[in-house]
Amino acid sequence: MSINKSFNKSFIFVCIALGLGTLSSASNAALTIVEPGKTGNAQVQWGNAGGLSEARNIMYSNPNTSSYNSTTSPSYSSNNFATNSTSYYDSLPISTGSRGVIVLDVETGKPFYQKNADVARPIASITKIMTAMVVLDAGLDMREEIKLDPEDFVGPKRASSRLKSGDRMNRAELLLMALMKSENPAAKSLARNYPGGYDAFMRAMNAKARSLGMTSAFFGDPTGLDKRNVASPVDLAKMVQAAGQYEVIRRFSTTKNYDFYVANYSAGNRTYPANNTSKLVRSGTYPIGISKTGFINEAGQCVVMETRVNNKPAIIVILGADNSNTRWNDAETILTNLASRRTI
Repeated sequence: MSINKSFNKSFIFVCIALGLGTLSSASNAALTIVEPGKTGNAQVQWGNAGGLSEARNIMYSNPNTSSYNSTTSPSYSSNNFATNSTSYYDSLPISTGSRGVIVLDVETGKPFYQKNADVARPIASITKIMTAMVVLDAGLDMREEIKLDPEDFVGPKRASSRLKSGDRMNRAELLLMALMKSENPAAKSLARNYPGGYDAFMRAMNAKARSLGMTSAFFGDPTGLDKRNVASPVDLAKMVQAAGQYEVIRRFSTTKNYDFYVANYSAGNRTYPANNTSKLVRSGTYPIGISKTGFINEAGQCVVMETRVNNKPAIIVILGADNSNTRWNDAETILTNLASRRTI
């Protein structure tokens, strides 16, 4: 089945291949995004022969030959994340204004830089990376249409949203909206429509954190509006590294913009143009393979990223910046120094 919708802005071609029962749970529903141009029709294709072939190529290809060369370490054991200051490897000569920071060398599991890296802090919408992993692990039908209910707009905090009760999108579009635009009702609805319901989803989030060795982490809701959602920079580096196994998360979290077609039987259908919440992703200046921003008052301004500089992969976690300028200044300081650091 194919669905064509015309938009006036730039478009993204999304292929979703389903029914791949022999694949791992991380790739059971594979989505691929490419940007063929800046004008034209947006097309969403479900499970056609071309989409199936492309999805399989992504899932089975050597990650070192992809356009974004991701590299993963042997495991996510906490033993691979050295945080003692005596274990620094080619450390970065920088200072940062954010309260909690780690810059991890993915190949060695050792930090290039760290600041309060073992201190658990509120993580705000960084939460949505874990939400996405739990959704994808379930191998659910990404074509299924989901309707936003009033309860999807109720959470631990009031938050602005351009979505409305009664809006209808498929699961893939909600996942893209949660990762790229950080829409809280999208994340809440994904959790509510999980097998076993919302409570089962929250149990799965915390179980996933434990399986990754995230000993400081706790998840109280799937959006990040709950101030009880906490983790240390070290544990978030583990989460980002695990998320690198999901090509869907890579592509969706670094999509610059997308025009969503939102159906609503009572309020009327509309187009929702959305941009990525990360200005670094939008600018395209840096090689970023995974990205997620976050903010609530208790967490401050936060961002996590995976990048590759000088052909070496690194994970950056920044928590507790007092303002957006501090967050992005810290991020760009780290990225600039990674580019100029000594190569071994």
